[in-house]
Amino acid sequence: MPTQSLYARLGGHEAVEAVVSDFYDRVLADDSVAHYFDDIDMVEQRAHQVKFISAVAGGPVEYDGADMRAAHDHLDLSGEDFDAIAEHLAAALDENGVAPEDADAILDEVAALRAPILGQ
Repeated sequence: MPTQSLYARLGGHEAVEAVVSDFYDRVLADDSVAHYFDDIDMVEQRAHQVKFISAVAGGPVEYDGADMRAAHDHLDLSGEDFDAIAEHLAAALDENGVAPEDADAILDEVAALRAPILGQ
């Protein structure tokens, strides 16, 4: 029997949407990073993030977002900003019942984007 994809183990589209909703609720409540989203269409941003996490998890989604450096270059993000965002994602994954090994797999993919996002 084939191994179930990470996307399927997460619970598919609705489960990813729940994680993303919780994630952005946390981010927007955090004064240290919320300002990065002041002029962002959050409906579009949430939909974009659902696609990103779905793609990272092996879901049936084509992620067509901009290059990570190009998408974040104008923000002048620090390592502390990146860490805060990653911590909010970890908390949202945990809060939504994602198994620790599956959360780690997603967070490893995000961690691999640290250098491109921060321009290092």
